[in-house]
Amino acid sequence: MIKDNVSILITNFNKEKYLTKSIQSCLSQNFKNKEIFFFDDCSTDNSIKILKKKNYNINIIYNKKKIFKSGTLNQIFAIYKIFKQSKGEIIFLLDSDDFFKKNKIDIIFKKFKNNKKLNFVQDRPYSIKYKKIMSLKKKSFNYSIWPSFYPTSCIAVRRNFFYNFFKFSQMAKFPNLEIDARLSIYAFLNNEFHVLKNNLTVYNFDRHGISSTYKKYSIGWWKKRKEAFEYMKILMKKKKLKFIYSFDYYLTKIINFFI
Repeated sequence: MIKDNVSILITNFNKEKYLTKSIQSCLSQNFKNKEIFFFDDCSTDNSIKILKKKNYNINIIYNKKKIFKSGTLNQIFAIYKIFKQSKGEIIFLLDSDDFFKKNKIDIIFKKFKNNKKLNFVQDRPYSIKYKKIMSLKKKSFNYSIWPSFYPTSCIAVRRNFFYNFFKFSQMAKFPNLEIDARLSIYAFLNNEFHVLKNNLTVYNFDRHGISSTYKKYSIGWWKKRKEAFEYMKILMKKKKLKFIYSFDYYLTKIINFFI
């Protein structure tokens, strides 16, 4: 870890349309002590050509072979791999179809700097699809799958917190459960879940992206819902917390039985 330094971890698969703007939004940040890691996960579009043509002054890893059949698990593996190579005190996650607003890094770094107990934050994203700043729905965590949370690109964490998270991340399990859900559940159970009022991220819903697979009430959505329950049960057992078997839990189990 390098004090007062941040690491931006970008993952990409076939996002040629967005990646130039995504990378540039990081390079143009006024925070000086930053390093940028970009992981391309076997893209079949023009992503690699664009990266080589632009010759960005960033750390680029070209994955030669996917580890899993699941895009979700491959993304978690990619983030873990570049995280191990990074040295920043504060870690920022970014999907290559999303963008950081000006001064995001500086604003959030100061939040961490001024509060040594702060380990996990999300800022509020502006949705290109809906043309507005997204809001979280208030839900009771005890009777829900997880607390409401924002997308991966809104997440920033302290390095030690992220390191400990990966010990409980179940990286090779739950092929439908994305890292933003896992991190949010882990943060919530550790009383570390914090959402800022600031809008510092631009979120682009890519209809070809991982999230598009899980349209509400689709088969994939119900599978992810079941995996979220199972993941939460594992974490709560390790923390010796009581898991509440709610109506949602039993409904999800029944539906998955017939899928």
